[in-house]
Amino acid sequence: MKDESLLTFSTLKEKMKDYRSQIEKALNTELEHYTQSHFYKPLCYALKGGKRIRPIILLLSAESIGRNDVEPLSAAIAIELLQTESLIHDDILDEEILRRDRPAFHIKYGLGASILTADFVFGIILDIALRYKDKRVGKELSSVALRMCDGEFRELKIDPKIYRLSWEEYLNLISQKTASLFEASAKIGGIIGGGANNEIKALSSYGYFLGLAYQLQDDLLDWNKKDKASNALNIKKDFDKRSYLKKMSETYIIRAKQKLNLLSNTKAKEHLFDLADCMISYI
Repeated sequence: MKDESLLTFSTLKEKMKDYRSQIEKALNTELEHYTQSHFYKPLCYALKGGKRIRPIILLLSAESIGRNDVEPLSAAIAIELLQTESLIHDDILDEEILRRDRPAFHIKYGLGASILTADFVFGIILDIALRYKDKRVGKELSSVALRMCDGEFRELKIDPKIYRLSWEEYLNLISQKTASLFEASAKIGGIIGGGANNEIKALSSYGYFLGLAYQLQDDLLDWNKKDKASNALNIKKDFDKRSYLKKMSETYIIRAKQKLNLLSNTKAKEHLFDLADCMISYI
């Protein structure tokens, strides 16, 4: 039995360093196709410093099945690019000044360049999707992009001064904005790994619940920051919302881990368990 007491954020980062190294190398290789483009340097700036959680989930999910020899790194890069595109737009909509302790992309390059860079990123993602013979990869990338945009638009229409969110509305919002990309990462990994339908579904559910827990933890971290407008603060509940978010985050982590029970025991599956266990410190 695994000794959970030995699992810390530092040991998890050490376990994941090879996957992150693969992703960084693949990102650099992908960007090399665009060295002559006006977007090359802005993209390097936008991609610098990310935690690469979502592409790591994709690689681990593919490895946990491991029945195909289809290369998963390109799809992992597409996932990271989609995350990067969403952050560029998020910072514009939220009027953020900083991202990863540096000027936000639109502050550094301007509004026009930010919009065009995000469009350019979608072009790269389309190119990557076409490299896979299995059309489900492209379909999932398209589907999650649509869901994320829909979530952003729904949030844009919410005025916290005149409308309070129900818990269900808040959950639906973070499901589209955040959990959907975690879900797609694990699902695409399962598809590329050659998983059976029940295995792909299990990985997809794992990603979904992990994404919910991630966003709840993120909102908890932002709770006392006056410059952060968290949707969690706008939930119309009379009891201690902070305690409730913590409780539900822990619940979703448990559910995420339970979904993995269907899979055969592998080192990659163990890493997916570890990622769930360390979610609070990992973000």
